[in-house]
Amino acid sequence: MNVRLVIRVGQLALLLVIGQALATEPDFAREARLADEIVDVILDGDPEWLEADGREFLSIYTAADDARAGILILHGRGFHPDWADTVNPLRVGLVEHGYSTLALQMPVLEKDARYYDYIPIFHHAHARIEAGIKFLRDNGHNKVVLLAHSCGAHMALDWIRAKNDQSIDAYVGLGMGATDYRQPMHQPFPLDWMRVPVLDLYGANDYPAVIRLAPGRKEMLLQAGHPRSRQLVLPEANHYFTDQGDPLVAAVADWLGQLEL
Repeated sequence: MNVRLVIRVGQLALLLVIGQALATEPDFAREARLADEIVDVILDGDPEWLEADGREFLSIYTAADDARAGILILHGRGFHPDWADTVNPLRVGLVEHGYSTLALQMPVLEKDARYYDYIPIFHHAHARIEAGIKFLRDNGHNKVVLLAHSCGAHMALDWIRAKNDQSIDAYVGLGMGATDYRQPMHQPFPLDWMRVPVLDLYGANDYPAVIRLAPGRKEMLLQAGHPRSRQLVLPEANHYFTDQGDPLVAAVADWLGQLEL
């Protein structure tokens, strides 16, 4: 077969794969089921239905009196905006420190989906993040912090790579770099060129990939050069910060307090 023809066939095959990936959509039916399960049992905060890409999605807004800033919270893979580990402690606990919170429902897939399955739907998170930022701004928050955990951090950093970080005032990444076995990150962290202060927080008992990539992330923070950026390890925490809600909230709130937002 002609070499040029082989190359052309290979290029077309690659384009077909890319096209199929771009056509992948989140599991909207599962998102609806998650919303049905939690909306009526929310104890703190109020459900807010925001719109992105022509669809409504659930968020939970918890307002603080005289808030210092609004914090946009993105949950991990396959969860929801009132997830008991990590998300609920943060969205409720940070209010007590003077920050309003808005936790978003992020795009999800079926329960057994892995990291590489999620990559094609990362772009669906972009409009949701922007809708969340707009909601916080419209509700009087002049300063907005983006806080994201695990797969939510992958989605947040994908948005930052595409749109930069000019519409936020700080970024908190929890358990950054978590993937699955033999599924390395598809793109590098953008931490080395971000202009906003960054908190890289992970558990001492976090996933191996998160811990292994920590020195590289720290070096990127140094390259970016923001004097308030930090990397912190929570001594007793696993990747999901199980039973570590209070120290997690305290660590995040202490760092935010140093920013003087």
